Amino acid sequence: MIRLNALRQLRFLLRISHSHGIVRRYFVVNGFDGALTMLGIILGFWVSDPAPLRVVIAACVGAMVALTVSGISSAFISESAERQRDLAALETAMARDLDDSAHGRAARWVPWVVAIANGSAPLLLALLIIAPLWLAETGLPLPLSPLLLSVLVALALMFLLGVYLGRIAGVSVWRSGLRTLLVALVTAGLILLLGD
Repeated sequence: MIRLNALRQLRFLLRISHSHGIVRRYFVVNGFDGALTMLGIILGFWVSDPAPLRVVIAACVGAMVALTVSGISSAFISESAERQRDLAALETAMARDLDDSAHGRAARWVPWVVAIANGSAPLLLALLIIAPLWLAETGLPLPLSPLLLSVLVALALMFLLGVYLGRIAGVSVWRSGLRTLLVALVTAGLILLLGD
């Protein structure tokens, strides 16, 4: 019951601060960055001299942690500043202190929600992308090379991010998905070209 009330309160704060779209954008943008970064690291290992899977995993985990911490901290710092500025402007317009109001609570809590969305996106996508590497490292037989499987997962996730954006925009999900997939393929092509 307490959790349900907290969720309702959080939704209310997001609504009065007009932050639903911001949270969604942060999640997609940093998820996009996380997926492309993982794709780049894995393809970088693919075109270089063979390296043990644990080395590839360590590089991916390092980048994943950095993207997550960067996503949380940068979003929190920038959103806190924006929310405090908006609250100060509202307090000036209303000629009263709004710290204990719903707007004051939104100014304190919305930056955390945005920060968690921004940091969790690369974390979740990176975990999915490097899952084949972990499975192969544990000795589980895979139908394809673990690096190739990770690349395919990254490409699939990029396509799904595009599908999600297409749904939000109310445009063709296929076209939107193919557009983000094209970005991933161009990135992969450049890495493979430069790696030769």
